[in-house]
Amino acid sequence: MITPVSAQEFRETLALWPSGVTVLTARDEHGPAGITVSSFSSLSLDPPLVLACVDKKARSHDGIVDAPGFVIHILARDQEDLSRRFAQPGPEKFEVSHWEEGPFGAPLLPLGVARLVCAHEAGLDGGDHTILLGRVLELERSDHSPLIYWDRDYRSAS
Repeated sequence: MITPVSAQEFRETLALWPSGVTVLTARDEHGPAGITVSSFSSLSLDPPLVLACVDKKARSHDGIVDAPGFVIHILARDQEDLSRRFAQPGPEKFEVSHWEEGPFGAPLLPLGVARLVCAHEAGLDGGDHTILLGRVLELERSDHSPLIYWDRDYRSAS
């Protein structure tokens, strides 16, 4: 017999899966929006598509999901402060971060491992998250080591 999985048990188990860390940024009619996201993945090579899961309860959810485009910043090991800052609610995260305006008016944060400029392709219901699909239009890369999140803490790949 299969027993139901509790939310806590599910969360604790998924914490054992290491992931990279990204910050998604966009602009809506209220200004810049941004959020830290670890649920990010490539989806397709042709066309170049990625997906990111955005918590529906996040203040920046609508600003990101409804924007015509967005930027995914794949963070480097030395950008843990950006990850923590953008994991918090509120617009003040942009006041203490250096950024420039990029395509779609989306904030461009300092380059970490990579930056992907995406056109909004689709938003799909994913339970308590929206699965945001983006078509990659531009990208920029570096040789920095990535920031990893595993077992509720930040790690380095090296």
